[in-house]
Amino acid sequence: MSPLNLPRPAWMTEDVVLLEEQTRRFVAEEFTPHIEKWNEDHLYPREVWNKAGAAGLLCPSIPEEYGGAGGTFAHEAVIDREYSLGGFDAFGAPLHSGIVAPYILRYGTEDQKKRWLPKLATGEMIGAIAMSEPGTGSDLQGVRTTAVKKGNGYVLNGSKTFITNGQHANLIVVVAKTDPKLGAKGVSLMVVETDDAQGFRRGRKLKKLGMDSADTSELFFEDVSLPAESLLGSEEGLGFVQLMNELPQERLLVGIHAMAMMERALEQTIAYVKERHAFGKKIIDFQNTQFVLAECKSEMTMAKAFLDHCIGQHIEGKLDTTTASMAKYLLTDLQGKVIDRCLQLFGGYGYMDEYPISRMYRDARVMRIYAGTNEIMKLLIARSL
Repeated sequence: MSPLNLPRPAWMTEDVVLLEEQTRRFVAEEFTPHIEKWNEDHLYPREVWNKAGAAGLLCPSIPEEYGGAGGTFAHEAVIDREYSLGGFDAFGAPLHSGIVAPYILRYGTEDQKKRWLPKLATGEMIGAIAMSEPGTGSDLQGVRTTAVKKGNGYVLNGSKTFITNGQHANLIVVVAKTDPKLGAKGVSLMVVETDDAQGFRRGRKLKKLGMDSADTSELFFEDVSLPAESLLGSEEGLGFVQLMNELPQERLLVGIHAMAMMERALEQTIAYVKERHAFGKKIIDFQNTQFVLAECKSEMTMAKAFLDHCIGQHIEGKLDTTTASMAKYLLTDLQGKVIDRCLQLFGGYGYMDEYPISRMYRDARVMRIYAGTNEIMKLLIARSL
């Protein structure tokens, strides 16, 4: 239950509310009993994906004709929110369903959609998108991975890093240069089925400050032979445009995640300060505690109202890059502040790993970096001035 008590937004229709409740039950029954084990293992087991797929929680906005549930982004939003409210911030399903699958749906050929989307919806295939390289982060025009034409297909060479779902993924959308001389116009998206790909190699699962159980990896492509139909779509050089078109949804997904983490942090903090005593009274009875939590709730309420507005706009196809950038920047910046304030109210226990607030504090930090750093968000917003 959210501590904000806001009215239900218009985009949360009855079927979306039912899906929210279904997801909450699924997470409580299938995921929650294992959360400590998965955190200790620093990895979600492979069968988690099959369970999510069987429950209809993967690719909810993909049309039924391609194996999805035929919903909208509203259905994506409530599923992802429930994962995060339950503490499963490191699960890679939001990227799989909300980023990888839409690339194939919007830009793939009919054959590509029929071949890959049904398997993504069941969890038979796990999706990843390989953008970042050891020397290239936010500057996607600077990628050095190449897909060179050879015969009827391509030869893929390069390395990628910070790739979510990297250890499990067997369908990877790779950002590559099909013509290095053309800059952004020479970028294409190549789809690699890894199970039988000679020359494909997974590197180490990366050790991180937070998101310990997130499957974040290095990937290597060494003379990987790809058929012509591995090119996403039917024309080279459209990759950069495709990436730019999809970034608003990616950044909105990050905003949804950030908001849910804040709500979880505030709820747990309120419960803690009502139970914990110091100097003969409950911590909630100190004026400082009340002021800090009042600030958090006020700022979060405004942020949630803006987020719900953005989700509604996106469902209608009206969310522009500037507004999506605002949502990503504002929500993740606020997330860092709120979780820091909440941890402070736990005192020394907030620093202990046994309290979820300590994990949230670590896990939240990366969200100001990925999906485009918040500095990049400010640059994009500044262009609208």
